[in-house]
Amino acid sequence: MRFGFSNCLVMPMLPDNLARILETIAETAVRVGRDPQGIKLVAVSKTVDVALIRQAVDCGQTSFGENYLQEAAGKIPLLASSTTWHFIGHLQSNKARQAVELFDVIQTVDRWKLAKALDTHSKNLNKKLPVLIQVNTGRESQKSGVLPEMAEGLLRQIAQETDLVVRGLMTIPPFSSDPEQSRPYFKELFHLAKRLAALNLFADNTHIELSMGMSDDYPIAIEEGATIVRVGTALFGARNSVGVIE
Repeated sequence: MRFGFSNCLVMPMLPDNLARILETIAETAVRVGRDPQGIKLVAVSKTVDVALIRQAVDCGQTSFGENYLQEAAGKIPLLASSTTWHFIGHLQSNKARQAVELFDVIQTVDRWKLAKALDTHSKNLNKKLPVLIQVNTGRESQKSGVLPEMAEGLLRQIAQETDLVVRGLMTIPPFSSDPEQSRPYFKELFHLAKRLAALNLFADNTHIELSMGMSDDYPIAIEEGATIVRVGTALFGARNSVGVIE
């Protein structure tokens, strides 16, 4: 499979990186009997210069993920209106209004207080806000995310008391140098989504978004049902920062 990047002029490695990622997504999907068109690449652009993001857009990449509101606020207004922006970092409830203003999707809803704040600001801005519920499948105390056994209760409350559009689930597995170690956490999210869909707790229970898989383990995530993969380092190169979700 080949991909054309006639407009790529800024960073020679970027079009090659993007082509490689897209080919891996497609080849992995086909190998497990899935349609590659059902898998979205969200390019994690934390700490990435606007010029480089523009090049990615010129190369055909339109979905981007940011971790911090302040940084995103300086980037998003400068980029093409055809881009879609996902918030993928921990979000404080008192920053909900700015998040609603800036982002098209919030992937990290993990508690009722945040969901209620997002709903209030979405209504004030007359915006139907798609969200994902972040699930802490690894049960790590240092990470955000609702515990798997608490996800049903949170989803029920959101469905009953808000107008948020819950598209699916998101997870960040425990770090490991072996990508295969992520597989059980991806499996758990997939099965949790199936159970919650059977209870009609999503906006569309026939198509559930599963955001899982980063630069090192996204092929395994696709094998286990990911519909969104969040890739940063494999696309833009390594960055000297901590806490990057990619």
